[in-house]
Amino acid sequence: MAEHVFHLKASWPGLRNDVGEIEAVNLKTKVSIPPEMDGPGIGTNPDEMLLGAAATCYIITLAAMMERSGLQKKSLTMESEGIVDVTKGVITYKKIIHRPIIVLGPDATEKSIELTRRLAKKAETSCMISRAIQGNVEIELQTTVEVAAG
Repeated sequence: MAEHVFHLKASWPGLRNDVGEIEAVNLKTKVSIPPEMDGPGIGTNPDEMLLGAAATCYIITLAAMMERSGLQKKSLTMESEGIVDVTKGVITYKKIIHRPIIVLGPDATEKSIELTRRLAKKAETSCMISRAIQGNVEIELQTTVEVAAG
């Protein structure tokens, strides 16, 4: 078994509406509460970071699965949306919606289109971030598969 350890330093100098900082090997940014939650909105926030972790894990997992399956793609892009519910003062990260758009090469067959759809679904359950939040945050896929013009 191999273990990978990641480190992050965090600093929070003040109270609720102050601005902190986080730093990891390839990440350094200010953090604060978003304006939607009556914060200063400086830098990123935990809601965006969870969405970013889920989205990047998913799209990288999907790209790797497509590569291993020999699928030729012209492009793989995605928009994701995080929905946070605030009921009676309780903040809950409710749902993440991924909207991948996969454009296959002009020679794509019906078989490769169907395989792409299956892999898009499988990537969501295979991604380690999706598995980590499973049972706590719903993840919805709205996949679009297209074939590039020849």
